[in-house]
Amino acid sequence: MMSLSLEAILYTGAIGLVVIGALGLVLSHHLFRMLLSLAVAEAGGNLLVVLAGYRGGAIAPILGYGAPGTPMVDPIPQALVLTAIVIGVGVQALAVAVLVRVYRAYGTLDLRDLVEHMQGDIAKAAGIPRSTSTHAPGGERPLPPVPALVRHQPRGGRS
Repeated sequence: MMSLSLEAILYTGAIGLVVIGALGLVLSHHLFRMLLSLAVAEAGGNLLVVLAGYRGGAIAPILGYGAPGTPMVDPIPQALVLTAIVIGVGVQALAVAVLVRVYRAYGTLDLRDLVEHMQGDIAKAAGIPRSTSTHAPGGERPLPPVPALVRHQPRGGRS
């Protein structure tokens, strides 16, 4: 039976968290789930950075803690991760506040519905009709609305 080291397990877990978070971002259409996926990917990235500074058998980088000449763990990745955690919490708090405002304004956090609502709001604010087709597509699946193209006349006066 093959035995795995603790480092291999941790690296696998960190990469797994990043992959799970990235897949959640790509596959989800719900903004809150996307935010949670971003937090999972961020945790995996932080774990990868901490693992980059890990040394087996090393001690904590505190002066006077260990015997002279004993290898120490690199403190720079730990400081970077601590900073990244603080920044990540701030970004997540701001994102949750924005999601609350979006939900109050539109009543949904589904990305597909929000695109429809926001396109209608933009067309209404610009004072232009919303471009929609009344014809069914030939392939039995709906096509996205195409904005009307403005045709420019050549300068010579010809069409």
